[in-house]
Amino acid sequence: MDWFREQWSRIGGNEEWLAWIGAISLATVVVSAVAVPMLIRRMPPDYFLEDSAGSEWMRRQHPALRLVLLILKNLFGGILVIGGLIMFITPGQGILTLLAGILLLNFPGKRRFEIWLVRRKPVHRAIDWIRRRAERPPLVLPEDQSKMG
Repeated sequence: MDWFREQWSRIGGNEEWLAWIGAISLATVVVSAVAVPMLIRRMPPDYFLEDSAGSEWMRRQHPALRLVLLILKNLFGGILVIGGLIMFITPGQGILTLLAGILLLNFPGKRRFEIWLVRRKPVHRAIDWIRRRAERPPLVLPEDQSKMG
């Protein structure tokens, strides 16, 4: 108990630090409340399949435009990942924000990790609920092609 009191007294002396944490927490809640459902609604149902329409569209673009879009996509994804991690200890949709950020980032093994994550029941239920409310078809996972059609 003494350790807790000592830590609390250290934090209490740093009002500016607490204000920054509060502001960042509020900003990530607002951004995630808008961005995460928007990204999930806009995601094509075949996003997790090998040859999705979105990946084909990107391949047809000019190389310079692809590079700019790739940088912007990864930058925004990184912001969402950081926000999602922050929301694990502050109010907000931490898991969905983290998932949206991961979906935007490029890294080795990403596709396998995404599919594993989306198959988790809480994540899958939340995504299905958002897509159903937007009158969008459910996502089709590689071994779950029976939903397509």
